Amino acid sequence: MTTVRTPPGWPATEEEARAVQDRLRERVVLDEAGPPPGTGHATGVDVAYDDERDLVAAAAVVLDAATLDVVAESTAVGRVSFPYVPGLLAFREIPAVLAVLDALPCPPGLVVCDGYGRAHPRRFGLAAHLGVLTGLPTIGVAKNPFTFTYEEPDTPRGSTAPLLAGHEEVGRALRTRDAVKPVFVSVGHRVSLDNACAHTLALAPAYRLPETTRRADALCRRALAGAAAPVQEASSTLHRPTSR
Repeated sequence: MTTVRTPPGWPATEEEARAVQDRLRERVVLDEAGPPPGTGHATGVDVAYDDERDLVAAAAVVLDAATLDVVAESTAVGRVSFPYVPGLLAFREIPAVLAVLDALPCPPGLVVCDGYGRAHPRRFGLAAHLGVLTGLPTIGVAKNPFTFTYEEPDTPRGSTAPLLAGHEEVGRALRTRDAVKPVFVSVGHRVSLDNACAHTLALAPAYRLPETTRRADALCRRALAGAAAPVQEASSTLHRPTSR
């Protein structure tokens, strides 16, 4: 397990964080199709928090995109690097996510984030931010539509509907299982929206969420539980009454 360290010069205020978003957003690449679905590696990244103990844990799980077999995985635990502010969640998560990507023994290929890319109030969610910093192709697959609107896709798996900010399509609602609530796919970096949806379907053969997200979620929760347990044990020992 890797220890997360906050990068030097990491934003400490909302104003600093928004200035970073404005500067980096100009570097997002939107005119590449990205890797073909079912080829190479697909890596899920996810983050879990223990706010009472100021702990964050991240996990990366690399899958063979053709077979969905696990190729490699890594975890990292550290202190939370930024307060919770809507629209600035990436500044809490990216130091931990960068740590787990750096710890992988193989190239991650396409990175699938449990969150948003273009589907973000400033068009620069976690998937876009991470893609710009790493240069990797990234997409966001979220469980809810955030602040955006959509009409229900048709019932069959593979049906889509635009995810809209006014008249702007910022992503798509994608049905990954027949008659089950859709997921919300958006481009991060170096992947087209059509391709992002195709990747999501290829990675979700049996469940609503892609296997990348399901496995990274389980792994980061285990890492967080393992990191929090020694803290709890030490606290219990400290407050144990003395026998008389």
